[in-house]
Amino acid sequence: MKDTPINFEVVQRHIQQSKIRCIGLATIREIKRLINGIEGETGEKFIRMEMGVPGLPANAIGIQAEIDALQRGCAAVYPDIEGIPVLKNEASRFVKLFLDIDVDPACCVPTVGSMQGGFAAFLTFSKIAKEKDTTLFIDPGFPVHHQQQRVLGLPFESFDVYNYRGDKLREKLESYLIKGNIHSVLYSNPNNPSWICFTEKELRIIGELANQYNVIIIEDLAYFAMDFRKDYSKPGQPPHQPTVAKYTENYVLLISSSKIFSYAGQRIGLMIVSPKLFNTQSANLLWCYSTDIVGRALIYGTVYALSAGTTHSTQYALAAMLKAVNDGTFDFVSVVKEYGEKAHIMKKMFIGNGFNIVYDKDEDEPIADGFYFTFSYPGFSGEELLLEMLYYGISAIALNITGSERNEGIRACVSHVKREQFPILEERLRKFHEQHPR
Repeated sequence: MKDTPINFEVVQRHIQQSKIRCIGLATIREIKRLINGIEGETGEKFIRMEMGVPGLPANAIGIQAEIDALQRGCAAVYPDIEGIPVLKNEASRFVKLFLDIDVDPACCVPTVGSMQGGFAAFLTFSKIAKEKDTTLFIDPGFPVHHQQQRVLGLPFESFDVYNYRGDKLREKLESYLIKGNIHSVLYSNPNNPSWICFTEKELRIIGELANQYNVIIIEDLAYFAMDFRKDYSKPGQPPHQPTVAKYTENYVLLISSSKIFSYAGQRIGLMIVSPKLFNTQSANLLWCYSTDIVGRALIYGTVYALSAGTTHSTQYALAAMLKAVNDGTFDFVSVVKEYGEKAHIMKKMFIGNGFNIVYDKDEDEPIADGFYFTFSYPGFSGEELLLEMLYYGISAIALNITGSERNEGIRACVSHVKREQFPILEERLRKFHEQHPR
């Protein structure tokens, strides 16, 4: 039996009992369940880095607004499918102030988390043109987006962007678009899991190719303004959160309340649809929807069928939080900077104990410190490293479930690692390094 921080035999038994065929291919929820079982038996707390969930309290402005809305009786009333007017107006203000783009409130649609927004977009956009049935993912990315395609029975393609940064992105992306079967391209920025951020050059390339090949860009902004190398916190003042919307009118932006407001449990996000795309007409939509207008099909066809709207009280919560941000009375970026500060400290611990950062640069610039980082250890595949780290009380997920081709790496989320756990983390990393000399 190995001398590890967590009882070797207990960990081994729980892995066997979990029936997980391959730890490196396990879903985030499967890893969570496995760790819960080990912690329950041993009483030893893991350094939990597998779940990308907020580690800060939910925003008090939203909570109070939701309470007020419930007390006014909104729970007894179905919300409008397209969203309540106050939220749509504040969403329109928000994208103007923080992205410097003009979008009519009618094109700002609340969804049950941005995951529902993505699901609705995939389903609707696959029906706009007969010859365009495929989504392209610029990976690595959120594994559930791939799962959504499988659930829908829709084809998708993907590539790992690591070797195609800067000017190289154009040729790689065009090699997929030129085939004519791609209806939309999805990426996250900042990126889950790698925390890379596309540069203005790269966003321009993506936008120009979207125009050339008439494809829709779905930009997942779940970690809005969380590239802390620049200050995106001032409403109406540059710099603004970078976006492909500066370079194309073929876009949908997914904006989430889960991370920027720590409002994950209430499941509310926004689809911001470009006015041009919203009003685009396609006769092919009529075989499925009662309208040939993309925006109406998206809202009154797909979103209606999925959930008949977004929870009434949470719409008031998000509206209130956006209003405070838009008015400059609440600086959400200053709150979430805690994630970047923790990542900076934790990355130093890993590097100091023989680990490497896998996705380490945005073109020639070191990546930001933020919600996630990726790491590897010489001599281990990602699957092997993930498995071995469990005996040291450290949990994460393997990069190979995210569409990454960097099979040596795993993803760490910093949100639920408490600062008082830092000495424990450093000691466990030191022991790992001692027992696995490079």
